[in-house]
Amino acid sequence: MHGFRRILGPAALALVLILPAGASAEESYGKQFLSKAEHGIGNMALGWYEVPKNVINIVSDKSLLCGVTYGLLRGVVHGVTRTVVGVAQFLTSPIPTTEEYVTPPYIWERLSEDTRYWNVHLPGEWTHFGPLDDGGLSRER
Repeated sequence: MHGFRRILGPAALALVLILPAGASAEESYGKQFLSKAEHGIGNMALGWYEVPKNVINIVSDKSLLCGVTYGLLRGVVHGVTRTVVGVAQFLTSPIPTTEEYVTPPYIWERLSEDTRYWNVHLPGEWTHFGPLDDGGLSRER
């Protein structure tokens, strides 16, 4: 146990010195850390909101029966996944990254957009953009 403590101190110091060097030049390490931790906390706390989001969107896109069955199942799967990804985001927040884990990053953004993880489109997507919800496309122009 004593040997482990000798190694742990220098390893932690090396980790602290190395991590800020990986941050992008555009955004400071502190901002990246806080942003990633914020996303993680938001996704952990509100991952359950994927259930009503999926039910509502699938009911409006397909039918009531489809929304209550498939939408509920899909919402539970997305809710658990968003919560687990939120835990991963929070735990890895000291490690700066620029890629998004979940799109949209917060559950309350772009409610009519299907949830994607690491920008991978899953089969059976229902993404439709409403009049006030263009998925951020207007900002890219």
